[in-house]
Amino acid sequence: MKRLQKASILADLAERMRDHGSWCGETHIQKAVYFLQELLKVPLGYRYMLYKHGPFSFDLRDEITELRVYELFRLETRPVPYGPSLRPTKNAEELKSRFPKTLNNYEGHLDFVAKELDGKGVADLERLATALYVSLESKNGGEESRAKQIHALKPHVSLDSALNAVKEVAAMRQKAEKLVGENS
Repeated sequence: MKRLQKASILADLAERMRDHGSWCGETHIQKAVYFLQELLKVPLGYRYMLYKHGPFSFDLRDEITELRVYELFRLETRPVPYGPSLRPTKNAEELKSRFPKTLNNYEGHLDFVAKELDGKGVADLERLATALYVSLESKNGGEESRAKQIHALKPHVSLDSALNAVKEVAAMRQKAEKLVGENS
């Protein structure tokens, strides 16, 4: 996928997330793009690694910074103790109008991620994205085994919370299979 197409998808995703009540900070975008790319197979091409708060892409971080430089996103300050959120600008709207086919092709994917991650805080997103990461990496073992892996990677995530995240991701994966199958 070409760079401006990716930017239009990022802008559309951020708008949909905001419409669903997301804080839409960088962590929210990072995790939403991870789900969009890894769960729903949208070919964005960002490389992710397991990092402090779950899967993280330095490529995407750099991309977001560039999108701010080109005034496609702006930071919106929030009251203490919250960090800033990202808001697409009028320039992003203009960019999106140049890629209606791309956005139409992935409309269901974008809606899916915005709805599934609706209202999730940073800690929830860390657990869910890490559960997806472990589930994709671990071909063997059941839910309890994956929960133990998450807890080993992230000791601050209790086994119960890890198990709940694994189950929630399994349900998401099941719903996503239909959407991915329709677009194959």
